[in-house]
Amino acid sequence: MQTQIDPQGETLTERQQAVLDAVLALMVERGGDVTMTAVARRASCSKESLYKWFGDRDGLLSATVRWQASKVRAGNYDRQTLDILALRDSLVRFAANWLGVISSPTSIALNRFAIAQAGTGGGNLGAIMLANGRFAIGERLKPLLDAGREAGLLDFDDTETAFRSFLGLVGRDVQIRLLLGDTLALSPAGIERDAARATDQFLTLHGTEKTRRGKINA
Repeated sequence: MQTQIDPQGETLTERQQAVLDAVLALMVERGGDVTMTAVARRASCSKESLYKWFGDRDGLLSATVRWQASKVRAGNYDRQTLDILALRDSLVRFAANWLGVISSPTSIALNRFAIAQAGTGGGNLGAIMLANGRFAIGERLKPLLDAGREAGLLDFDDTETAFRSFLGLVGRDVQIRLLLGDTLALSPAGIERDAARATDQFLTLHGTEKTRRGKINA
């Protein structure tokens, strides 16, 4: 049986991955609210197995958010030999992955439910999503930004601020429009174009003379 490592280093079996996919499907169908009983029924497993694997409902939701967020990764790169082509490709890959994830029905359902809970003061899905989604994704990209700065390809004072600028250029108003029900159509080709455009804008803002020379010679 194949396994996969989630962003926190935990090994997930195919069976556990199927359970998390079942949670995401239920989130879409039910507007976010799921129970352990419903998950066990959908995934054809016992509640005892769910508690053994994930602890409790919050543990299951945390694992689900990490599983969804694990789809957002920067491209492969060698920190020691990073050049402008590898930096741009890695940023484009991250941007395209992130756009694809946040525009998916599962992410929209998760975010809507988390926002509704936060508005009523009930539940802690919002905190779970921040810790295992937005903040975890940031920690995944920041090393690439730092590597770009060390290679003389990027110029910024604060990594968190640079990361937020990049997310802003990539996401624009897409997520809020989708959360509010806009029928915005994002095709794979459109996502790729938007990711490339946002990356080039970011490199214009934070690139160095070395970056500009590298793009000209590419």
